[in-house]
Amino acid sequence: MRVWLILKILLHPLRWAQERIDAWVMARVKRVPGPISVGRGRVYILPTRFGYAFGVMLVVMLLGAMNYSNSMAFMLTFLLAGLGLICMHHTHANLANVQIRIGGCEAVFAGETARFQVRVDNPAARTRYSLALNWPRQDDRATLGDVAAGSSLILGLEAPAPRRGWLPGGVFSLSTEYPLGLFHAWTWAELDMNCLVFPRPAPAGPTPPSTPGHGGVSSGNRGGQDEFAGLRSYQRGDSPRVIHWKSLPKLQRPMVKQFAETMDQELWLDWSALGQLDTEARLSQLTRWVLDADADGHDYGLRLPHTTVPPAHGEAHRFACLKALALHGIDTPAAAPAAATGRAA
Repeated sequence: MRVWLILKILLHPLRWAQERIDAWVMARVKRVPGPISVGRGRVYILPTRFGYAFGVMLVVMLLGAMNYSNSMAFMLTFLLAGLGLICMHHTHANLANVQIRIGGCEAVFAGETARFQVRVDNPAARTRYSLALNWPRQDDRATLGDVAAGSSLILGLEAPAPRRGWLPGGVFSLSTEYPLGLFHAWTWAELDMNCLVFPRPAPAGPTPPSTPGHGGVSSGNRGGQDEFAGLRSYQRGDSPRVIHWKSLPKLQRPMVKQFAETMDQELWLDWSALGQLDTEARLSQLTRWVLDADADGHDYGLRLPHTTVPPAHGEAHRFACLKALALHGIDTPAAAPAAATGRAA
């Protein structure tokens, strides 16, 4: 182990030093809800490989100027050295005093890629150029952007979502090498952001078994061709075709037409109907049934151990069902519900 460490230091001294610095700093990064103000004390800066090459070149030029006592060579060497110092100042200032806050994260299915959004605010009166957001030591996957004076920019971070539940964002870095790429300035941060991961849907297969309804007749509230039953308030996910446009000028809010529909059975997606499957397979099949029922426009309910979602329809109802499936048997972090949003399947 000690021999391997010595070889690593000898073969890759800069990389070893960078890893030691990152480990020391990241151990002190705290998970906070934000916003995070990046003061000058939080900005770290080191030369890039081009910066080190630039420094070596200046040393060689200085030795040549001293050897030949050439005043023009001295002037050129000191001019380039001054240019390097000015570049270091601008690289550091390009990152200092920006603010970082949570930008949101849409829910995904297990096996997909979660996309965390981070908002970078620039309160200064000058534009911040070439800001890069990425996970630790993944510079090849960084997202770049410029933030105009007094405005904001949304940058994204991608992470695999292998299993259902809450996926925490983790530590990330905001960095820049503007203007000449001779120096790399960065800061570490960890925002209290989580992505909700739904169970992976099962392949299309058997339909859910019918569950007898109460009384054998129910009044559906989705648009159809049956008898008109009245109006109700608009809910997110309702089709524009069932909106009662004539009442909009009078009521100042959209209303949706309801139609009475006779149904012999209610559509319940029941955990107990899949007794032959294990827990994850049941959740996967129930997820498939939720998506199919929503696509068909049915009113449907969900029964899980200790959880029941009453029959309804629409985007909000689909999200409630999928969230119940995703968090079945999982403890929910206190701040997680505010950090994830639903999405259309």
